[in-house]
Amino acid sequence: MYAADAPGATRTGTPDPGLFGPGSVTWQVHSDPMMWVAGIRALYLQALHPRAVRGVMQNSDFRRDAWGRLMRTASFVGTTTYGTSEAAEKAGARVRAIHRRLTATDPDTGERYGVDEPALLLWVHCAEIDSYLHVARRSGFRLTDAHADRYIAEHRTSARLVGLDPDRVPGSRAELAAYFASVRPELAAGPEARVVDDFLRRPPTHPLLVPARAALWRRVAHLAYASLPPYAHELYGRRAPAPAVTTRRLRATGTVLRAVPARVRWQLPPKHILRAMARLGPDARPAPYKVGTGVAILSQGRARRGDGGDEGPCRSRGRPGTSN
Repeated sequence: MYAADAPGATRTGTPDPGLFGPGSVTWQVHSDPMMWVAGIRALYLQALHPRAVRGVMQNSDFRRDAWGRLMRTASFVGTTTYGTSEAAEKAGARVRAIHRRLTATDPDTGERYGVDEPALLLWVHCAEIDSYLHVARRSGFRLTDAHADRYIAEHRTSARLVGLDPDRVPGSRAELAAYFASVRPELAAGPEARVVDDFLRRPPTHPLLVPARAALWRRVAHLAYASLPPYAHELYGRRAPAPAVTTRRLRATGTVLRAVPARVRWQLPPKHILRAMARLGPDARPAPYKVGTGVAILSQGRARRGDGGDEGPCRSRGRPGTSN
């Protein structure tokens, strides 16, 4: 038996870093607690593509299983980011197999189409990656533009896992912006988007938890909604706070959540990060400074407005990182 046959090992017997590895921007960004806000933003954005959201609504009871869907997405992201290469490939194969079996029907034309159409998969992918990057940067995880481009390029790998041709997937901020501009005429807040919006604003819960929903969840959902691009607010028909107000709230929320010790946050199931550190050693611990000396939080660089960044210079804090 090869040493690599042991879980988490390669054919050479060395630990398998997975598809991204500890040196990637993805490894660091996805450990940030603001990813939960970003995930909700992604749902809001994804729901604005009528064909894409129709595929979800016609193949699941969204209101009954929305939490399960959110957790399955989080588990997929965690597995593909921090799991072994084999685990990531298997997760991708499962997603592709499920999508191949599902279809949806356009109520206006009667057209029946597969939910694995490349155009639909690309929309879901881009909305997700844009949300992760936007919320992270705007809430204080300051990446240079070069590292933001690198993050987007790294996710051509995750696009491949769900069945997309990586060469046809945006690999930079400029390409991602061009993609959103091209797809904008197809977007609308149809009936299905309204259902998603209603759920995210008032998710069903036990009567005893209604006060907690009002105090905690509603604030998180409102923050995710506020961080959407202006055209999304126009389509949903609901106003959002001024951009500067939203940025302040995102940064304040990021400061609070990041104050919780990482080891405590990472104890939440399914503990992808802790398992990765057990496999690869303590040096695999995700941290902002590991993105590289070009990370704005550790440099004199600037994160440009419009990418969720701050116009002011970013002062160095913590110990120097290493360039990757």
